[in-house]
Amino acid sequence: MAATPPPFAAFEWLIAWRYLRARRAEGGVSVMTWISLLGITLAVFALIATLSVRSGFRAEFVDTILGANAHATVYVAGEADAVTGRVDRTIADYDAMAERLRAVPGVTRAAPLVKGQVMATAEGRNAGVEVFGIAPEHLATIPRVADPETAQGDLSRFPEGIAIGSGVARELGVGVGDRIRIISPDGVKTPLGTSPRINAYDVVYIFTAGRYDIDRVRVYLPFAEAQRFFNRDGRVDEIEVMVSNPERIEALTPALLRAAGERALVWTWRDSSGAFLRALEVEDNVMFVILSILVLIAALNITSGLVMLVKNKGRDIGILRTMGLSEGSVLRIFFICGALTGLLGTVFGVILGCLFAIYIDPIFSFVNVMMGGQVWDPSIRGIYHLPARLEAGDVLTAVALSLGLSFVVTIFPARRAARMNPVEALRYE
Repeated sequence: MAATPPPFAAFEWLIAWRYLRARRAEGGVSVMTWISLLGITLAVFALIATLSVRSGFRAEFVDTILGANAHATVYVAGEADAVTGRVDRTIADYDAMAERLRAVPGVTRAAPLVKGQVMATAEGRNAGVEVFGIAPEHLATIPRVADPETAQGDLSRFPEGIAIGSGVARELGVGVGDRIRIISPDGVKTPLGTSPRINAYDVVYIFTAGRYDIDRVRVYLPFAEAQRFFNRDGRVDEIEVMVSNPERIEALTPALLRAAGERALVWTWRDSSGAFLRALEVEDNVMFVILSILVLIAALNITSGLVMLVKNKGRDIGILRTMGLSEGSVLRIFFICGALTGLLGTVFGVILGCLFAIYIDPIFSFVNVMMGGQVWDPSIRGIYHLPARLEAGDVLTAVALSLGLSFVVTIFPARRAARMNPVEALRYE
């Protein structure tokens, strides 16, 4: 008794490869095969490119948020003045509060902060800015600000002047060594009322945090000077807290509240940016579903090609069956035809998608030049370039989706070929 050949034997691969490369004059469907291959390639490429840009966007936004802003901000609810009715939210015992916050496990820094919105002016040019009064040793620990590769000037000279964002410098037309004035309407109190306070400072440091909305408005003043300028003698507006694991900031919030004391409130980076990140996640999920449908449509081209192949190879199927080929062998032959198309398309798509993510900067620069330099507006999008981050999980997701759909849609025409009656196939031959 003859031995039954194992599944996916060499002759099955040989026949499948012969069918795939057959010319149309020989009853092949090479054109449809190429169309299916191209469709799968482009769909997988689009899916990986979108997933990499999605990951890049989230990583870039989170990195700029955590690299230039406090992970958590501690402030107090404040009390209303009985005479004026104004609510005073400043913190008087900020040194003691900062020490208690630093003692919380997981906290890496707690820095008292003075904040205020003022007008900056230089050479007849004006810009609204937000001033942060901070100690030099604390400013040096902010990653996106104290970055020598993207900054100009000397951060060690910060006590001698003022540090401004690159967007503020561009708006005012100043550089390191120039002098700017900042004007606060809530200045010196006199018997005739409050007069604006105007001070001039030398620009000693220009930073680029990577976010347009930060670089365009943020200015840092030495802590003591900011207290004098904003009439905060012996007080601060808030305490910014940095932690070792920002992703788990919610778990630290109760401990921060206990350490801060009564009437204290905590505002985390997720509170300020959580809505945006959730919207970004929803958009990402919608885009993934849409591109998954594109992969499905491309995979259905394989079905169309196999249906035509089964129809054109009806006589061959009948002859193979009469020679003793089993239904399983016929099914596997046509499954190999479709699966190989999906596999090759997936491989080519992965290669193109990975190359796009790796070389996105020169690709985007070329597109930007061809479109006249108006493709990307950082004032609208917040960041200066199109980010892409290639992650193994995204690539594996695209591969699994493409191969899974390709294999599934291949089964139906392959089963039709396997169940073909050899007598009917050869009746009119």
